[in-house]
Amino acid sequence: MTTVANVPASTWGPLRIGVFRVLWLAVLGSQVGTWMQTVGAQWLLVDQPGAAALVALVQTAGTLPVVLLALPAGVLADSLDRRRLLIWVQLFMLAVGVLLTGLTIAGQMTPGLLLALTFALGCGTAMTNPTYQAVIPELVPRAQLPSAAALGSISVNLARAVGPAVAGVLIARTGVAAVFGINAATFLGFAIVLFLWRRHPAPGDTLPEPFFAALRAGGRYVRHSLALRRFLLRVELFIVPAVALWALLPLVASQRLHMGAGGYGLLLAALGTGAVLGAVWLPRLRAALSDNAMLWAGSLVYAVALAVVSVVRVPAVAVLALVPAGLAWMAVLSNINAGLQLFLPHWVRARGLGAYQSAFFGGQAVGALAWGLLAVRFGLVPSLLAAAAVIAAGAATVRFWPLIETRHLNREPARPWPQPRLTVEPERFAGPIVVEVTYIVAPSNEPAFLASADALRRTRMRTGAVRWGLFRAGEVAGEMVEVYVVPTWDEHLRQHTGRLTGADEEIDLRVRALSERPPTVVHLLPADVSR
Repeated sequence: MTTVANVPASTWGPLRIGVFRVLWLAVLGSQVGTWMQTVGAQWLLVDQPGAAALVALVQTAGTLPVVLLALPAGVLADSLDRRRLLIWVQLFMLAVGVLLTGLTIAGQMTPGLLLALTFALGCGTAMTNPTYQAVIPELVPRAQLPSAAALGSISVNLARAVGPAVAGVLIARTGVAAVFGINAATFLGFAIVLFLWRRHPAPGDTLPEPFFAALRAGGRYVRHSLALRRFLLRVELFIVPAVALWALLPLVASQRLHMGAGGYGLLLAALGTGAVLGAVWLPRLRAALSDNAMLWAGSLVYAVALAVVSVVRVPAVAVLALVPAGLAWMAVLSNINAGLQLFLPHWVRARGLGAYQSAFFGGQAVGALAWGLLAVRFGLVPSLLAAAAVIAAGAATVRFWPLIETRHLNREPARPWPQPRLTVEPERFAGPIVVEVTYIVAPSNEPAFLASADALRRTRMRTGAVRWGLFRAGEVAGEMVEVYVVPTWDEHLRQHTGRLTGADEEIDLRVRALSERPPTVVHLLPADVSR
């Protein structure tokens, strides 16, 4: 019997883990169904007045919810049982898919109703994406996460290639309703797989956080985590110009290369082939290159390939250029996604991934619109060359805004603080809570203590504090007082019971070691003052 510990560190290694393999196949089927659904919806609208705008709105209706709801979806995924949440979302999408199929068979599908139901399915996708990605670290060992991220990208590219092709055949032979019906069946299949999965409870908070408190906590984590903000910045600097290739490739096929629908499919297949090759080579690339070196090299390769595709008129050359473009696309985005999953602690993982999803899909939407408008105004070739130049310029900024090295950080939950011993028992949501930590610092240790203060501040703010300050006692030599404010007693208890990571504990211990005696901690609770 193959054990998790014996799984080789390769792209395909996670597929040897039974639960991951079945869930990955279920997600792949659902993604294929989603692409079939998109093609079917667009086909229903091609003969309607204003068809061009309506067809484009199908994509908007499907992706806009991901931009708007990814972070709230992450809040729910961090607060609720992720398996049960996924099951209920799939059942919701199944109901929408069945309604869509039935109305189409009955001939009652109007453009407005079709777009509304497509938006509803997009809401389900927005709930599914960060929740499923947050589950992956529970399924595979930490060393396998980059491979699991690469397999996720492979499934996206396979679905993009297979879904439209299958949908085209089915629509020609049986009609659009069959496509909608198959898409609904994929949600049922995913729900059954999730129902049969027996998920082990993950470490973390035992009580769910209130929704708005959890949303604010997620926002604070993003705001005060320099590493996470850098992940989001790098994905935006790449995706906004890089999406020009995907958005304008149909025009390249028809106007520059004079290829029909089959030729466009060949170009997409070349991109997909490159993406699969990138996934296969990703473990070796990560072993040989740092995250920033891979980001820099992948961006330059993509920029060169985009420039070649924009100027050539020979289809074979374009096909050959698109293979390294797909490889570079995979290498850059899978590496960022894997780094993010390795970095995010369990308690806020889905919220962090939700922020990533918002940045990723938002960047795609804005970039596709911007490059399309530029192509209308200045022409196809100048726009694609400009996009290539922007990607290359973005690669140059790696020197100034690099990804922060996080592979060495301990991201396991830590509980370095003892439970508070108070003379009064505050209510769970009483607040605000003021925490005072008093250190006695020798003059020789003061420079090191002050140098560590910013790292300490970030730790407190990431995990729940809304204000922080460091003060010097005027009456006592060497006495330093750290003061921070947490919104509620509940949030402060979560700092004690799972929000801190091993890396946070190391910072805390480093600061405490500079104190002449163990720091004293005082919790200041709200006092009931008579009016």
